[in-house]
Amino acid sequence: MYLMIRLLLVALIFCVSCFGYSQQDTLFCKQVSALNSTIETNHFAPKPLNDSTSISIYKLFLKEMDAEKDYFLKSDITSFNRDEFKFDDYIKKKQCLFIDKYISVLEQKIKLNISKLEALKQKPLNYSGTITLQRTPKKFYSYFENETALDKGLRKRIGYLTIVKLIDDNADITSIKKNFKTLEKEAKQLVIENEICLLNEFLNKDGGIDRFVKESFLNAYVKVNDPNSTFFNSTEKLTYQNRLSKNQMSFGIITTKNNNGEIAISHIVPGSAAFENGKFEEDDVLQSISNGKSVFTIHCISNADIQLYLNKEEHKTLSFSIKKKNGTLQDIKLTKSNIKVENNAIRGYLIRDASNYGYIKIPSFYTNYESPNGRGLTADLAKELYKLQKQNIEGLILDLRFNGGGSMQEAIELSGMFIDRGPVAIIKSKAGENFTVKDRKRGSFYSKPIVILLNDYSASASEFFAAAMQDYNRALIVGSTTYGKSSAQTILPLDEDKTLGFTKLTIEAFYRVTGKSHQAIGIIPDIKLPSMYDNFKTAESDKAHALQNDSTQVTLKHLSLKKLGIANINAKSVARVLKDENFKRVLDINTAFYALVYKKGTKYKLTLESISAEQKRRQETLGFIFDTDDNFPLLLKMTNTKSTNEILEYNTEDKEQNTAVLKSLAQDIYINEAQHILKDLITQN
Repeated sequence: MYLMIRLLLVALIFCVSCFGYSQQDTLFCKQVSALNSTIETNHFAPKPLNDSTSISIYKLFLKEMDAEKDYFLKSDITSFNRDEFKFDDYIKKKQCLFIDKYISVLEQKIKLNISKLEALKQKPLNYSGTITLQRTPKKFYSYFENETALDKGLRKRIGYLTIVKLIDDNADITSIKKNFKTLEKEAKQLVIENEICLLNEFLNKDGGIDRFVKESFLNAYVKVNDPNSTFFNSTEKLTYQNRLSKNQMSFGIITTKNNNGEIAISHIVPGSAAFENGKFEEDDVLQSISNGKSVFTIHCISNADIQLYLNKEEHKTLSFSIKKKNGTLQDIKLTKSNIKVENNAIRGYLIRDASNYGYIKIPSFYTNYESPNGRGLTADLAKELYKLQKQNIEGLILDLRFNGGGSMQEAIELSGMFIDRGPVAIIKSKAGENFTVKDRKRGSFYSKPIVILLNDYSASASEFFAAAMQDYNRALIVGSTTYGKSSAQTILPLDEDKTLGFTKLTIEAFYRVTGKSHQAIGIIPDIKLPSMYDNFKTAESDKAHALQNDSTQVTLKHLSLKKLGIANINAKSVARVLKDENFKRVLDINTAFYALVYKKGTKYKLTLESISAEQKRRQETLGFIFDTDDNFPLLLKMTNTKSTNEILEYNTEDKEQNTAVLKSLAQDIYINEAQHILKDLITQN
């Protein structure tokens, strides 16, 4: 008997050892190990794995898991703090069991939230006015002290959302007051069910909490090296590449689930049906979608379900009911379009004055991964510029506002269109070796004066292009200081079979032909214009772990054109802007917008009247910031090229959209000022 017990104990110990080993040899452990190897081998400036890096990974990991500080309590954070200096050792030693604690605790806390919300269904909420609310920016968020504080927070949140729903459903406060008890009970149940639904969706998403937490750690480990690097699973990789491609049959709407559980538009594909329509904007919230036979109400569903519905082959034309930023509702009908390689995703327009000027909006440096000839932005722009030149334009405005970048190869080719042979940038590798990127083609496609419009959200490839044009004195840069990203990324599989996922990794830094970098400082415009985003903390330099600015050696000097003589042109622009009431309004918008985003709001009571008044104040502010006045005067005479008009004769729907686009461009104060600057530049030359 004693011998049998010993044998059983030995067998049990052996099984436990094997189990422990098998746990270490999980998919996650392989991913961490592969990611470590990929970063060390390929990242431009990998962080050393030490205690300092461990602290940074820890902070990013918590942020990835619970960005709004909705779930974890302070006691959880105290427990997690034991790992603050250990993540570097876990990675080095391939010890992966630490992740189980985070998975378990997050799952427990989400289930705790669900149980407390279920309990709230039967409990009355306090609308007496003793509870106060305050709009609070994210930088002031903190973890709940304990479960009592969590209870209080949930009560306050559900009470607020219930009142907001009542107001959204019926703006007549008097009517709500008369039936408050009944209406509040119904609205409260719906609000709680929606909150529970969102949490259950979180628990039951593809891969569940297990996958979410593990990928949160992988993301934190990559992002500690720089904010532009990230981990991708297979779906995320495909989505990212499709954003850079224009060869797909779709409505051109990329959606996401926002912090309120709403399905919002996160990206509009350049050249797509939604892009051409002009009425859709990022952050618009989808309320419902109709296919003509039935209405798909968007409530408590996943973003994946939305994409599945939009991608159904039979859904060629749909009506979208959307909620705009200012709270207004719009119904927009849209038909899918297949943006093939040979079609343009951009269009050139004429500004009619004493002379003709060209205008082209460049939404992104898109390319086409699927095409054998790699046709993308440069080829499309060349077509449009050719049409404009046929109508004898005297100058050109290239609009790169809100252009977040894209294909670096497209930026290189586009730079070559406007200069004679010579270097356009310097690329530095991880090993510190410099490679001078050259335009080898003699001559340029277009030689007349150019003004480039930029703003705070012009980044990466758009900065690459603008820097080359500025250093060659080839164009006058107008607008705001740009984002400040001077690095290049590539997508690398973590293993040969591509089963462990992918990482978008910063592998190179690029420098101006002068050897200087715009990393973390941006492209500084020759002529600055007021922006509604001035002083917003949205630049690369405001991101955690951003690469630092430096410089590199120049081996091939560029031959720039003569200086453009900016001082006189700038003085005239400053004088115009100071007198312009529209630019004065931009400054007022900036002040209001900054306060809305970065400052705490005034306190108000959790009552129907107080919340209604606060909603009105907020909508008035948002209306002031984002107001699009159809009656705003036309500042310019914008027309199509003859070639575009010929195409529009055979496309009624496109013709209607084009009319709206022309009106919008003609009302744009920045394009108007860019035209004045271009005229001054031509006159001076």
